[in-house]
Amino acid sequence: MTDDRLPLAELMAKTGDGDFLRSVAESVLQIIMEADVDGLIGAGRHERSGERSTWRNGYRDRSLDTRLGTLNLKIPKLRTGAYFPGFLEPRKTVEKVLVSVIQEAWIAGVSTRRVDDLVQAMGMSGISKSSVSKLCKDIDERVNAFLKRPLAGEWPYLWLDATYLKVREGGRIVSVAAIIAVAVTTEGKRKIVGLHIGPSEAEPFWSTFLRDLVRRGLKGLKLVISDAHEGLKAAVTRVVVATWQRCRVHFMRNALAHVPKGHNTMVAAAIRQVFLQPDHAAATRTWRHVADQLRARWPKLGACMDNAEHDVLAYMTFPEQHRVKLHSTNPLERLNKEVKRRADVMGIFPNEDTITRLIGAVLLEQNDEYQLQNRYMQIEGMVALATPQIEEVTPLQITPKAA
Repeated sequence: MTDDRLPLAELMAKTGDGDFLRSVAESVLQIIMEADVDGLIGAGRHERSGERSTWRNGYRDRSLDTRLGTLNLKIPKLRTGAYFPGFLEPRKTVEKVLVSVIQEAWIAGVSTRRVDDLVQAMGMSGISKSSVSKLCKDIDERVNAFLKRPLAGEWPYLWLDATYLKVREGGRIVSVAAIIAVAVTTEGKRKIVGLHIGPSEAEPFWSTFLRDLVRRGLKGLKLVISDAHEGLKAAVTRVVVATWQRCRVHFMRNALAHVPKGHNTMVAAAIRQVFLQPDHAAATRTWRHVADQLRARWPKLGACMDNAEHDVLAYMTFPEQHRVKLHSTNPLERLNKEVKRRADVMGIFPNEDTITRLIGAVLLEQNDEYQLQNRYMQIEGMVALATPQIEEVTPLQITPKAA
């Protein structure tokens, strides 16, 4: 112990030096490592012992970033086996935390330049844009596991919507569609079930996505809610057996496009009378009445309402407790806004894999939040949905035979 105390005593005499605390920390850690190696070998430095297990074999340099500055350490090497000091294990944790911070900052929409500033503010050296991208690739495993997970149970309701992002492709900047799918379980829980990136919203694109959902276990589907994209409608008809609900909000925008802006408020109020009706039959009667009234003045609006009647009112045949959530793609609107907010920081994505990584991580984060929230839909409505509707049948009249 006398030899161990001498370096410390010399350091204590240098209290006026600016690097005093850093030098003390380096010496203390070096003493700890030397003592550890002595115990591992079974003999001290230059000591002869029959119980020796191996011999020292020089040192390797290792730096440790601390609040005192960078400590320059010499880690003892062994001829056989390996030694790594236990107190350096926290550095591994620090590195993992730093990587996690960089990943989360990037997912949260912080630009790579600002991530570099963040790293430097944490007392570390700067980090390049390529290094940030390499670190963020660690997210891929979690994201892919989430997006490809099996879908267990039944999913009666499915919302589909697409948002457009810019990506570099072959030296050009093109727009790609990012489809997001949200579904509800029979327990009333909302979950994100899929993400698909593609060049357009044509039928093959939608069909591929829906087939993948079915392959992963999506079943029990009764209603699909989306906007009136022809490719999607055709894909729903081809791939799944379910009713299609045209988003009411999108329909109103399309309908009002046939009316001068000065009359939008009046026409919108008239159409909304349909949605205040208590059941499907009453809504259908009101719809036709309103369409006939508006047709005389705006024939194109009347034709638009004729074509959209069944699709816009499809949700009225489902449990009343659920209708407020079924008539539009509003459950996806807030999610899409969050996706766009994060994507706007990137501006133009370098490739589609980067889109999947970022948007997939956002969806994974949002899905976790969904699980902490209350049921999205009432369980009583799910029970009613599962109960088959039996139409009343007039009893069969049997005429008794004459005796």
